[in-house]
Amino acid sequence: MKILFVGDIVGRPGRQMLERHLASLIDRHLLDLVVANAENAAAGFGVTPDVVDELFGMGVDVLTSGNHIWDKKDSLPILEQERRLLRPANYPPGLPGKGWGVFLTSADVPVAVVNLEGRVFMNNLDCPFRAADAILGELAGTARIVLVDFHAETTSEKGAMGSYLDGRVSAVLGTHTHVQTADERLLPGGTAFISDAGMTGSRDSVIGIRKELSVERFLTQLPVRFEVAKKEPMLCGVVVTVDEATGCALGIERVQIVDKE
Repeated sequence: MKILFVGDIVGRPGRQMLERHLASLIDRHLLDLVVANAENAAAGFGVTPDVVDELFGMGVDVLTSGNHIWDKKDSLPILEQERRLLRPANYPPGLPGKGWGVFLTSADVPVAVVNLEGRVFMNNLDCPFRAADAILGELAGTARIVLVDFHAETTSEKGAMGSYLDGRVSAVLGTHTHVQTADERLLPGGTAFISDAGMTGSRDSVIGIRKELSVERFLTQLPVRFEVAKKEPMLCGVVVTVDEATGCALGIERVQIVDKE
């Protein structure tokens, strides 16, 4: 089985990049499932119902998210209504949405997708490691293939999660920092890992935001309204190959496509 995981989609440039290239990626890699992180998909912050519908219409099967999923009020009802849109599971109980789900491929193979958020330099949330334990307990016997989107700031916390879940899940894929790392590998227990899958948005930017606005904020230390950059769009992610019988990963390959203007 082959699963494409698309790194954080940032604004319209990221969505357009996905629309241009997803069909060819599906054909080239013979993909069985497409998962994408959409927490920045609506103008760089959060999602809206229209954006969610647009991404599903392109061929994305499951959407994950992170700390920005709460940025737009429009996202709260859809988190309750759309089971294919996930938010990090380790937020306090009672919030809208779910942090994991089991989804069937076109061949009726169940794949569990789990969304977790880190705590280092992030929100003061419940422990993502213990949340992962609880979810895996609930998943027992339902899906051999388990993909984890770990939305976290530091490579150390992401690496620790990879080691903690090695042999227990098929893949631990980092998001949030918007810079694709070169540390993709198979861990000893058979789990595919990368610290960050990267960003799908403008490469001529500061993590998807117009450069001059980010520089102004650093220079002045004053609030600056961020806007999504548009130049030199790119698509980043990974293709994970998994043994359906065991749930162990057989390979992980970085994907990076840049459209030159």
